[in-house]
Amino acid sequence: MKLGWRNLAGGLGVTALLLGKAALASRPTPRNLQERLAMLPCEGAPVDADVTIRWNSHQVPFIEAASDADLMTALGAVHAHLRLGQMELTRRIAFGRISEMIGPMGVEVDRALRLFDFGRALPQMLEMMSEEERGFAENFVAGINHVLLNGREKPFEFALLGMEPEPWTLADLLTYQRLTCTDLSWLIWMRLLPLRERLPPEVWEALWPRLLTGGMPAAATAHWHELDGRAVTSMLRSGSNSMAVAARRSRSGAALIASDPHLSLQLPNVWLIAGMRSPGFHCVGLMMPGLPSVLLGRNRWIAWGGTSLHAQSSDLFDASALPAGAIRERETRVRVRGGRPRRLRLRESELGPIVSDGMLLSCKQLLALRWMGHRPSNELGALLGVARARDFETFHQALQGYGVAGVNFVFAGSDGRVAHVLGAHLPRRASSLPTDLVLPAHAAVHWNHVADTASLPTRIDPQEGFVVSANERPHLSEFPIGYFFAPNDRADRLTALLDRDQPLAAEDMQLIQRDVSGAGSLPLRERLLTALPARMRNPGQQRLLDALHQWDGEYGRESAGALAFELLLAGTARCLGNRHLLPAYQTVWMTQPLLLEDLTAASDHELRRAARRALPAAARQLRRYKRWGAVHRIRLKHMLGGLPGLGRRLHAPAFEGEGGNNTVQKSAHPLQTGQHEADFGSCARHVSDLSDLDANQFVLLGGQDGWAGSANYLDQIALWRRGEYIHVPMRESSVRAAFPHATVLRPATPRQAGQTT
Repeated sequence: MKLGWRNLAGGLGVTALLLGKAALASRPTPRNLQERLAMLPCEGAPVDADVTIRWNSHQVPFIEAASDADLMTALGAVHAHLRLGQMELTRRIAFGRISEMIGPMGVEVDRALRLFDFGRALPQMLEMMSEEERGFAENFVAGINHVLLNGREKPFEFALLGMEPEPWTLADLLTYQRLTCTDLSWLIWMRLLPLRERLPPEVWEALWPRLLTGGMPAAATAHWHELDGRAVTSMLRSGSNSMAVAARRSRSGAALIASDPHLSLQLPNVWLIAGMRSPGFHCVGLMMPGLPSVLLGRNRWIAWGGTSLHAQSSDLFDASALPAGAIRERETRVRVRGGRPRRLRLRESELGPIVSDGMLLSCKQLLALRWMGHRPSNELGALLGVARARDFETFHQALQGYGVAGVNFVFAGSDGRVAHVLGAHLPRRASSLPTDLVLPAHAAVHWNHVADTASLPTRIDPQEGFVVSANERPHLSEFPIGYFFAPNDRADRLTALLDRDQPLAAEDMQLIQRDVSGAGSLPLRERLLTALPARMRNPGQQRLLDALHQWDGEYGRESAGALAFELLLAGTARCLGNRHLLPAYQTVWMTQPLLLEDLTAASDHELRRAARRALPAAARQLRRYKRWGAVHRIRLKHMLGGLPGLGRRLHAPAFEGEGGNNTVQKSAHPLQTGQHEADFGSCARHVSDLSDLDANQFVLLGGQDGWAGSANYLDQIALWRRGEYIHVPMRESSVRAAFPHATVLRPATPRQAGQTT
């Protein structure tokens, strides 16, 4: 049925030859700000009137349009100008067209992606869109196509991957959107299914309930060499912090909001910053490239943030007992760069596509996927409604059509109110925990009853005067929202920092976003200390012991204690005798709680033996590196940077990182006994004070521009490391002062004028 791993391996040489030659010929061209702005095609744009786009020195745009339709067209043009290479690569991933770009090596990846069938609900989604929503989406697509077809120079990704310009359609946009709504559970299943097959049945049966105590991937992204995993997870909304403070707790007398999403640490950044003003929209915020929605930001009346709800909007079902006639086949044709086209047979059932036929969820057992994303919902309309909402009631009403992926929406209003809303469409599952990762077919009955946002818990105007969301387990739900949540460390820390007597200011919110306290690690530190003697004869080992005793849980770059703890913990865990369980522990976000269970359950003798075996190597590494930042590095990598000859030109230089798995400023890492690079964590920040239309601060870890070599490709890294932000005002006079560069999109008329002022 499958082309097979042997064929995949055979295609590796062809792929390496194709891309190696292309990489040598495709060198990103350096561009300064003026050169980049001049590359935006301005004449003959599909707008009804002139649209002015003002830019600041970081190439952040503020769009001024006389109509909402023209605003959407300009947004599409801006997204394509800044991130066309990223968008085109993602569009092809959404349709399972990787083979067209990389050759035979991508065929099995395409099979897996096409099994997910991201566009399955497209006909019903188009039907449920209002005429206005559909018009806005088509305007956005028209703006993308204007840049795609009329831009004189294409991003280097086109030549490298052999991509030809293909006009976008509304179907492309909605399928692309569905890819960004993938279920967090898939990533967990990708890692756990091989362990489930490899571990003895009795070991798996004992492990599974422990994993269900709450968790998710500590580093919620696939490794850089895992092309199949990167294809699905690069835009996965899997983490984040968000908080809102009511007016009565604020120094300015108005509500405050702050959000910092946690996603793949990559280039280009998963987010871009934009501002806009038209008759119906006046917003600033963070947008995902290729989508016409402000996902985190504010308008004149309200502000909104969000975190991943960790809602399980999918189930895996055992399809092996289905009768032969219940499994259907469809054929799909895959074009292959440097080779002949292939025809793939994809199997489906009444339970969903047979995803075990693909490499992402490969399994000996026949597995079918049921996903809420295969049902129609209207995320585009919901988020357009949020952008125009004026109070909590219109905000909440707008979210009724929001289905996937589940989000904790955080709200702040100009009336001083704050709220927390769960946004998702979910099956009403039984309250009992599932007995296995794979469910029996009869459990699909729960999918006959679907709950929407109106059926999920909402908190508004809480007594404490603030709301916090950090991917923790939701409370008060009538049915399970999901099974894999973050530990309470970040939520508890945010609550402690906000719950104080003094009024809070926007500057306080900025400081909180950079907090690196990991007090949740201290119980593990105490258990490790019980296994070590009070004094050491070896000077290096004594230094490690002293660092552990003095450590307060802070994961600052200068911390010797954080380094000593992580080195000794990783070594002890590996020496304790349960090495075969560690991959499963590191698949969920509850790695430290699970390790604490093991260290507590171990006898004093077993723990002493494991810790003392790990101690010499940990002490040597501490002597070598001395502090956490020397080991815990952040290196922003381009998705294509692993190709021959491109890495050094596309990646950012590594720098010393701060934070850890469970700190507010998150930078995730697996259990490590040496130097490593974080590839998941805090990647953008937003803070707004609703007392002032101009009091909006944003920053990206990386840069705004996806054009490698641009002056704005990496220019925000220094701001990020210094804890600084980019000011994005909303008042017209303030915008003109802060955004001095202007380009004008002009309709196709005889009038011709200069493009840049």
